[in-house]
Amino acid sequence: MSEELKGRSVAVIGGGLGGLSASLCLRSFGADVTVYEQAAVLREVGAGIQLTPNAVRALNALGLAEGLDTVSVRSRALVPVDARSGQALARFRLDLVSEDAPYRFVHRGAFLALLADAARTRGVEIRTGEAMRADDPALAQYDLVVGAEGLHSISRGLLNGADRPFFTGQVAWRAVIPAAAAPEARVWMAPGKHVVSYPLSSDTLNIVAIQERDEWAAEGWHHADHPAHLRAAFADCGAELHGLLAQVEEVALWGLFRHPVAARWQDGARLALIGDAAHPTLPFLAQGANLAIEDGYVLARCLAGAETQDKALASYEAQRKPRVSRAIAEANANAKRYHMGPVMGLGRAVALGLIGKLAPERFLRRYDWLYGFDPTA
Repeated sequence: MSEELKGRSVAVIGGGLGGLSASLCLRSFGADVTVYEQAAVLREVGAGIQLTPNAVRALNALGLAEGLDTVSVRSRALVPVDARSGQALARFRLDLVSEDAPYRFVHRGAFLALLADAARTRGVEIRTGEAMRADDPALAQYDLVVGAEGLHSISRGLLNGADRPFFTGQVAWRAVIPAAAAPEARVWMAPGKHVVSYPLSSDTLNIVAIQERDEWAAEGWHHADHPAHLRAAFADCGAELHGLLAQVEEVALWGLFRHPVAARWQDGARLALIGDAAHPTLPFLAQGANLAIEDGYVLARCLAGAETQDKALASYEAQRKPRVSRAIAEANANAKRYHMGPVMGLGRAVALGLIGKLAPERFLRRYDWLYGFDPTA
């Protein structure tokens, strides 16, 4: 632990993945950190996430590499699949993307526990059952307040006013099934829909299914749905995908809404936003948690390197906003790529097949700007 922020007191509002990782980042530079979580116990809604090299570098710098090896699966490949025929179109080696920070799959709950244990061990105070607002007088004692409340952040509203999200015409299901699978992510693509599957352990598979439809669904991951609805949405797909979806016994459904990137991420004095509080993103690039982890480390690094806190906060926003905006735009574009109709889908299949055979490294190289980023540098 360095001492650049020794004596600086920080309150983090929100004990999710973003808030806890930020608390570790700030503590690693010597800050005194208290995390406030409104829930009685720390918990993560949802199932699996993909940790990509850009965020893993920050986690490695925090000394979590060994813990990640214990709770996560190292990914070997990304496999695009024609959902109707079940044919794998290509295989792209994720294990070659980064040697220093391997691509990983992990259960949200296990990852949250790893972060919480590390934070407590290193002196972060985690206070559960305490709902706080950034303008709460009880937080006036802190030098800095970090809003990490997620999608419905009050801190964001204090800086930017009311948010105006809109329904994208897409819904998502999330489930976990008992299944042995290779350590790879599969993207099962069909017109107007797709499924992403990847292992969370040697015998557990994470499933996220997306469908375009006009019928509105509520935002948030905690709305239960009947598995039959999920299976019906993909009834025209192949036997292998049917077999996976047939094992789903419990499933959550939520609507995908697009939120603008916050115009203001900080107040120039003592409040800063990270993660979904600043930049909610659609789940088509697997970057929601990864960008939040980046935010926490860059914020801590800016605070440690600037002469004054107002300059640090301005630098943090200036560094983060262009990168995050690019990632969100790429996620939005992926939604269209995955859901191409029959004619365009055939062209996509041919193109992926050729790239996979002739130059597989080119497919992932187009994401060097994303995966090659080092928030600790």
